[in-house]
Amino acid sequence: MPRRALIVIDVQNEYVEGNLLIEYPDVNVSLANIGRAMDAAQEHGVPVVVVQNFAPESAPVFARGSAMAQLHETVASRPRAHYVEKSLPSAFAGTDLAEWLTANDIDTIVIAGYMTHNCDDSTVKHAVHAGLSVEFLADATGAVPYENRAGKASAEEIHRVFTVVMQSRFAAVLSTDEWLAALESGEPPARDNIYASNQRARAGSAASR
Repeated sequence: MPRRALIVIDVQNEYVEGNLLIEYPDVNVSLANIGRAMDAAQEHGVPVVVVQNFAPESAPVFARGSAMAQLHETVASRPRAHYVEKSLPSAFAGTDLAEWLTANDIDTIVIAGYMTHNCDDSTVKHAVHAGLSVEFLADATGAVPYENRAGKASAEEIHRVFTVVMQSRFAAVLSTDEWLAALESGEPPARDNIYASNQRARAGSAASR
């Protein structure tokens, strides 16, 4: 059995009612699934690490001391084994998370929280490079849309592409229901690789011509 820890990243009011609203999956769906994952972790002896991001008091989002920077009630009301405060995207950067995981013999982290393409993705990559296995709860995470000089993408597009890429190399991507079933059964989640993911896409393209 993997020695798991559930890492709940930046589930803060800013994403629910502030200036950086999660659009996909629906934030109420992801919040409910985050709560379910935390409850299941507690039941199965999986330690929960809660991560909270802060920016300077003058920042437009996550300003230290503001109501929007506070943890959402879904997370604040539930027990946790460890707390991490950060100011960079990865939950490992400038924190004691790596040391805490090592001290608790954790070899697999499970990611829930926000955002899929920023702090979640940064934490996933950091973990893989450190030799940890990763599981990513796709319906307990979420994205926002972007538009800048490089182009424009909806929250759904961003979330979908990032989860496809994660599954190709960096994480086992699951729904919360699938993860709960894996906790019960002990069956390892399906993982993939870059080559197989690419070959399936090429075969699908050839078949559609």
